[in-house]
Amino acid sequence: MTTDQYVITVDELRRRYAGGYEAVSGISFEVARGEIFALLGTNGAGKTSTVELLEGLAAPASGTVRVLGHDPYRERDAVRHRVGVMLQEGGFPSDLTVAETARMWSGCTSGARPVPEALDLVGLGHRAKVRVKQLSGGERRRLDLALALLGRPEVLFLDEPTTGLDAEGRRDTWDLVRALRDTGTTVLLTTHYLEEAEALADRLAIMHRGRIVTGGTPAEVTAERPARIRFELPEGVAPARLPLSLRAAAEGQRISIRTHDLQGSLGELLRWAAETNVRLKGLDARSASLEEAFLEIAQTDMAGV
Repeated sequence: MTTDQYVITVDELRRRYAGGYEAVSGISFEVARGEIFALLGTNGAGKTSTVELLEGLAAPASGTVRVLGHDPYRERDAVRHRVGVMLQEGGFPSDLTVAETARMWSGCTSGARPVPEALDLVGLGHRAKVRVKQLSGGERRRLDLALALLGRPEVLFLDEPTTGLDAEGRRDTWDLVRALRDTGTTVLLTTHYLEEAEALADRLAIMHRGRIVTGGTPAEVTAERPARIRFELPEGVAPARLPLSLRAAAEGQRISIRTHDLQGSLGELLRWAAETNVRLKGLDARSASLEEAFLEIAQTDMAGV
């Protein structure tokens, strides 16, 4: 396993806090060069604690972390200039303009790209002379991203990158992240927007109670869960008339079918409807979503598992 294959490797990683609380409990994963990897987690799962270790902000209690072949905590000088970090909150001086803030940051960055270029990348070029305190929440997130990109990073850590952005700004950011990936940048993303993870991630891992409970491509993660077919039967057509293989949860005339063979079950349902001359109102068929997989994991807390 080399840095030509993986730029981030995590092996049996653990992190403990004062009092013995273990926030990260022996997790392992790898991030390949030039991929977008989403690290997701339920509340208190240990996601932020993990990312801080990857960024070199703390040392693990045990296990190993390697970023670009180096320990990001003990070999920080070998890693820091090759990595970009976008935190949840930048905390920049509010009286500086956007351009002044970027120039200040550029002065601390090796091989920084031109400030106008960085601002244009995130759609802030026209706001260069505006003071930071006058920016909207979404514009501040764009500034955070611009500063993370100043050093042309090989590895980019994005912590909730689209919080506060409107729909257009979110899509623009997605396009930029994809473009960075396509030019070779490796991106590790954390987000509470599951649609965002599903749209962007090449692979992902979901943490719960300090452990990774599932991972893979978004399609692989969702394929583990059943698809769903919903519709409403006309009055006078009893749910018991459905083919035995399709009988499922019913609330009056509203039917919900869960299946691991969406195409086969939907085909059987439509054939039955055509043969019996039954019109299915509000027919909706869809594969399981990442949100459903995530909520299923979160429900283990509710069940006390």
